[in-house]
Amino acid sequence: MALPNNAPIDIEVLTKDLRSGSRAALARAITLIESRRGDHQAAARDLVQGLLPDTGKAIRVGITGSPGVGKSTTIDVLGMFLIERGHKVAVLAVDPSSARTGGSILGDKTRMARLATSDSAYIRPSPASGTLGGVAAKTREAMLLCEAAGFDVVLVETVGIGQSETAVCDMTDFFLALMLPGAGDELQGIKKGLVELADMIAVNKADGDNVKRANLAASEYRGALHILTPRSEHWHPPVVTYSALTGTGIDTLWQKILDHRTAMNASGEFAARRRQQQVKWMWSMLEQRMMARLRADPAIRAKVKKTEAEVADGRITPAVAAEQIAEMLR
Repeated sequence: MALPNNAPIDIEVLTKDLRSGSRAALARAITLIESRRGDHQAAARDLVQGLLPDTGKAIRVGITGSPGVGKSTTIDVLGMFLIERGHKVAVLAVDPSSARTGGSILGDKTRMARLATSDSAYIRPSPASGTLGGVAAKTREAMLLCEAAGFDVVLVETVGIGQSETAVCDMTDFFLALMLPGAGDELQGIKKGLVELADMIAVNKADGDNVKRANLAASEYRGALHILTPRSEHWHPPVVTYSALTGTGIDTLWQKILDHRTAMNASGEFAARRRQQQVKWMWSMLEQRMMARLRADPAIRAKVKKTEAEVADGRITPAVAAEQIAEMLR
């Protein structure tokens, strides 16, 4: 939803509409936090700060998996399962490819056909530009806005490896890794470190002739998890099988997410993890702010370009260049 070019943004009205659950207000608010205009960024800070008491109550679930694993179909089925049980579901994306190509993994909502048309769901792709850190920071703020608008389950989807998965893991309460049976990903997942991040591994496509292969893959993952140190001493990541096609196992999958929340709350780790996430978010925002200053000031931008050229030509070391650029920000 486009924002007015020159008209001042009435934060009070936007806040009121958002709290009442207005989808139009939510779309406008997320567009506001994604805007690079200085006045929009200032308004966005005021908006998020004012809504802070209305946030933090949702169940935040990060979902990852390689292309073809059925993430969108899984989110569609899981989302509808939750809506049928009275939940309101928001789906957000953290997509490293959006920073490189301008594309978005959620650009095509046809894979979430039922969820996309439900009044109890809200689907939003990641911003179409900026660094991964910037995309992740905006997704965090979008998550808070969705919570303030009354969405009590937020699903954050990621594609890719490494940094994007760590970013999503750092902003959610539960990190779910989706895998395929018999696709040779078992060792791949372990190599990528994905298994070490996961709070649960779910093997999709456990239907028809695939059931045996799905159970075998699940068994291999359980074996792998035994030799890895879990993220929490209070939770040992389970491995489940399910079918996004038939919906079999979706209820078990969700129950494990609830069991994890109960275990984390009982140990006090849930609150501790949320506090750590807030601090990480602060540092991420600070880095973004410093980079924005480097880009915004024409004089500094020209000096940085000159310094870049000197590094590329081997005239100065990257360490000296970094110190020179840091001096420019003082």
